[in-house]
Amino acid sequence: MDRKDTKLKILLAAPRGFCAGVDRAIQIVEKALEKYGAPVYVRHEIVHNAFVVEGLKKKGAVFVEELDEIPNDGQPVIFSAHGVPKSVPSNAQERNMFYIDATCPLVSKVHKEAERHFAAGRHIVLIGHKGHPEVIGTMGQLPEGAVSLVETQEDIEKLQLITDKELAYCTQTTLSVDDTAELVEALKSKFPDIVQPHKEDICYATTNRQAAVKHIAANCDAMIVLGAPNSSNSNRLVEVAKVYGCEKAMLVERAAGLDYDFLEGVRTLGLSAGASAPDILIDEVIEALKGRYEVTVEEIAHTEENVVFNIPRILRDAEKKMA
Repeated sequence: MDRKDTKLKILLAAPRGFCAGVDRAIQIVEKALEKYGAPVYVRHEIVHNAFVVEGLKKKGAVFVEELDEIPNDGQPVIFSAHGVPKSVPSNAQERNMFYIDATCPLVSKVHKEAERHFAAGRHIVLIGHKGHPEVIGTMGQLPEGAVSLVETQEDIEKLQLITDKELAYCTQTTLSVDDTAELVEALKSKFPDIVQPHKEDICYATTNRQAAVKHIAANCDAMIVLGAPNSSNSNRLVEVAKVYGCEKAMLVERAAGLDYDFLEGVRTLGLSAGASAPDILIDEVIEALKGRYEVTVEEIAHTEENVVFNIPRILRDAEKKMA
């Protein structure tokens, strides 16, 4: 069916797409390739986005799940933006591997916070999604049993801590702001003396992208979020859209994944992207829609972002030499 004469207004949420931590992680891989040549090994997806990973593979990055897949050839191995358990750099050191840590500084902040609580003799309750690389990394900063993971209200109700230690909580950085607030309240209700983070653990980018989606959701007939199925922050954006007035919301990886039946009857479409989805994927979707509809685009800016994280010094020095 030709819908070219059908008008479609796109409300483009801002901010959207790449955050400073993702941008830094990708730069680390690219600069390492420039300085050391291919191959540069990357443990786990550097960020949760297939388009980004494929682009880096073409430049010479080799992605592995574990260090034992990497030969002892002296080439660098990079740890992903999600962070890794302490056992990973420790194993790398045992093998005399040259590694560069691309962990997002805001994830590192949670790691340090958990370590401080542990050093102060506290047991830590971590709010997060079981099996997510960031959660595995955070729990792996401390000895087994030092952290209890909770994901739902039910987990908190069932939580039986056989310890006389003081308690503290931390959270994954990419959670739903609203859902996490409810879980924190449940924790405080059950453990009134629980120690909270000095500063919110959910990162600025997750918070801002959710706020931008909340801002436009009620004015949209449908919402599309660009992001990978395994991207926590992207999935949260879909959930936020549904809660804040746009029940018709879905996650799409690329323009090729657009469901035009889903868009039947839609006249105002909200469009956003998770923190690991590049702008080129938004542009690709808009171009695909222009092939079917008479499209107008209005960017709705909710917050301005100007956060930048430095890449490691070893690669900054390389940047100066190449300039």
